[in-house]
Amino acid sequence: MSVDTSNTDALSEEEQEEILQEVQRRRTLGGLVGGLVALIAIAFSAFQLWLAARGRTFAATLPYLGEVGYGQQLQQLQVNAIHVTFALVLAFLLFPPTRGRGPLSRRLSRLEPAARSRFGPDSTLTRLVERLGDGVRWAFVDPAMRRVTPVDVVLIFLSLLPAHYIVTKFDEIRQIPVFGIQASSPIQEVYTNPLVSPIVEAIATGLGAVGIPLDSASYAFLLGVLGLLLVLEATRRTLGPLLMGLVAFFIVYARWGHFVPRDSIIGSLAIQNETWGNIVYNLWYTVEAGVMSTPVTVSVRFIYIFILFGAFLEMSGAGKWFIDLAYALTGTRQGGPAKASVVSSGFMGMLSGSSIANTVTTGAFTIPLMKRSGYSPEFSGAVESSASSGGQMLPPVMGAAAFLIVEYLGVPYADVIIAATLPAIAFFFGMWIMVHFEAVRGGIGGLPRDELPAVGSRFREGWFYLVPIALLLYYLVVARLSIGRAGWYTIVAIVALIAVVAAYNERNRVPLLGTIGAIYLAQTAAYAVAGTGLVDAIRAGTDAGAEPLSVGAAATAAFGDLGAIAVLVSLAFLLARPHSDTPLLEFEDDVDDAAERTATALGLSGAGSNTAYRFVTFLLKSMDSGARTATTVVVAVAAAGVVPGVISVSGLGPNLAALIDAVSGGSMLLLLSLTGVASIIFGMGMPTTAMYIILIAMLETPLVEAGIVALAAHLFVLYFGLMADVTPPVAVAAFAGAGVAKADELKTASTAFLLSLNKILVPFAFVFSPGILLLQRDEDGWTQSVMSLSDVADLGFFVPEVVIPVLGMFLGVYALGVTIIGYQYAAVSRLERAGYSVASILLMVPEIPLLILEGAIELFGVPAALTIFPLTVSLRAVGLAILVGLSAKNRRVADESESDLSAPTASDA
Repeated sequence: MSVDTSNTDALSEEEQEEILQEVQRRRTLGGLVGGLVALIAIAFSAFQLWLAARGRTFAATLPYLGEVGYGQQLQQLQVNAIHVTFALVLAFLLFPPTRGRGPLSRRLSRLEPAARSRFGPDSTLTRLVERLGDGVRWAFVDPAMRRVTPVDVVLIFLSLLPAHYIVTKFDEIRQIPVFGIQASSPIQEVYTNPLVSPIVEAIATGLGAVGIPLDSASYAFLLGVLGLLLVLEATRRTLGPLLMGLVAFFIVYARWGHFVPRDSIIGSLAIQNETWGNIVYNLWYTVEAGVMSTPVTVSVRFIYIFILFGAFLEMSGAGKWFIDLAYALTGTRQGGPAKASVVSSGFMGMLSGSSIANTVTTGAFTIPLMKRSGYSPEFSGAVESSASSGGQMLPPVMGAAAFLIVEYLGVPYADVIIAATLPAIAFFFGMWIMVHFEAVRGGIGGLPRDELPAVGSRFREGWFYLVPIALLLYYLVVARLSIGRAGWYTIVAIVALIAVVAAYNERNRVPLLGTIGAIYLAQTAAYAVAGTGLVDAIRAGTDAGAEPLSVGAAATAAFGDLGAIAVLVSLAFLLARPHSDTPLLEFEDDVDDAAERTATALGLSGAGSNTAYRFVTFLLKSMDSGARTATTVVVAVAAAGVVPGVISVSGLGPNLAALIDAVSGGSMLLLLSLTGVASIIFGMGMPTTAMYIILIAMLETPLVEAGIVALAAHLFVLYFGLMADVTPPVAVAAFAGAGVAKADELKTASTAFLLSLNKILVPFAFVFSPGILLLQRDEDGWTQSVMSLSDVADLGFFVPEVVIPVLGMFLGVYALGVTIIGYQYAAVSRLERAGYSVASILLMVPEIPLLILEGAIELFGVPAALTIFPLTVSLRAVGLAILVGLSAKNRRVADESESDLSAPTASDA
């Protein structure tokens, strides 16, 4: 049983799609074109799955067939180029060049009426203008976002050329640092086909006549320029003009930044003179800087596979189950629908990695229930968008920026998620507190128990959804596997689990599990006897050529094959009994819809209800969904990689750090405040990942030199970047929540911003008290590694550096919740709210007032160092006293109000 939403104004799937389409500007394609897009997306995911499973060699040894495939190992640059090319192709298919709403389109639309007015409707010139307008609209404009335009086809073809060159001419690229990019093959030597060569020659001659030396430029240079331009256009379509403009500015700056006067106020921004050839090479043909650099490498190795993990888990039905479980656990409590929204939206936001998509899809279910229980539409939309945006900081699957932290700092992913755990819990604790106070203030109850599923039965129906998450934690934290390998194993586990669940019923239970167990034992025996798997042992007999394994090692090796065994056995049962009962299987609606549509399109009557067909659709739909989600991320990291590339190649880094230090005046508090503001502003116009890459490239050195632990600095930027999704005037997630809630957009965004204020104070807390991140400290200071049990046992360290700051953080979050909602046990006056806010700051970040006082003292030339433990713990004690005193007073007011209401009146007598 799922939660009953029949008596709410829940959005239909079409309405959800409209909101997502409006916010994300993504096309909805059907028919053959839609099928082609799905095939490309599935191919993208298949490419990434192969990389995760087998590495960069695209060949495999098959029984009886030997080695099949492309045996040569691809280089990292080649893999990155294919990765970016897939994203470019999908970007040009999924996002229109224009919807006809821009300034150029408006000017074009005014030409036709002007021509009719001036020359008459039957004039030849008027007809020419009208045909010109129709041609431009046909080629470029897609107002309904439902067709692929001719310019898209051209750009898709051009997108293939740079990657083709990198893959096929890699030896030539290796020679560029020695001989220069202009020494590589000219374009005329590349296109020697008698049909193509005259066209290329004519274009080169024509462009040469107008001053563009295409005939003398090398093919590598031209393709590098083309690649950069294609990335800029894909960025404009998917992410908007702000990021595109910033990246374009840095490319231009790399060429002409040397003109900045060195003796001016901005002289520190002057850089060395670079040629276009060097710039194009560094920004396109290396993995050390530019488009193909670390961000894209991280996307190839880590980000994509975890996006796929989220897609597989979501399409399996885990999202619906978790939402139902959250409502079953909290739905009947006071404010239960909002509390369930906080829990389920955080979980789903962690999986989807997109606060906008999660706000719409999860909010379509949670927001109507919040409204029905008594929350205002604005508050309902704000809760959903705020919790959804917080999902990207929730371990174990954090946003894409978390994987970049791993690569930039060289710390294990396990350490990053352990460090991020307590701050993330503090944020969601604050959300829980605020929705509770709002429920108490408004007298909002929970949902009737008969409208909610039973906790026990719902848990039994979907407990297996927790297994992949538990396995992921085991692989990352206990086994300490690489991120890519852990992601691959977890995806295999999801597929195997869903295959078994699809085939499982009362009739199949014993033979299904028995067959899987028997084959596992046979596989173990094969490893123990022949040193190889069962199939290879049967094929080779006693001449397998491998050393037998011990029983324990054989069982472990066979366990690695258990996923494949479970999938194959389950598929055999599904094919044998395709219409048997599947009591535990509950795919996401998108999977069942896709199964019905494709079955109808293929003329397979009844296949949509065939369990085997639905399982295959689940696999393909998960791969399709993962690729579509990843497209925006890949374009973002590819474009954003240009900024650190220019900074490193031009030598701007040290000068920029000095400039930032001068602007902040050496004040850590001012530096952090400027960083936070910059993170929010940059995050408003671009994804969190792109914002993180750009700001860390510019600000990491000043932050670390100011004495901030590097991991804390990176998480600080990430937290503030997430605020952008709910910060007016952009607030894209909050506006999406307002659309679902049918509420006022600005009020919803303002409320979401207030509910997310924890994302501002919590980062300041862990920057000043790194013990909140559970980091170790040695004689040289704080390290990037998480603490061990010996650190916990050292009470002289653990209590003052961890316990007190963590308790202060949670109590401060509580006080901040009272401040924002204006209610605790009873209504809180404005003066009391000011007192709660002071208590919140003193409990969470007592260093802020101490640093302000320190700066004031130093204005008189007196050195001061006030951020010492005796003073910080004293201020926390003051904050605690204020909180306790105000809470006691508020409780007395509530008790007196209850006494007044219960006292007998004259009319009662």
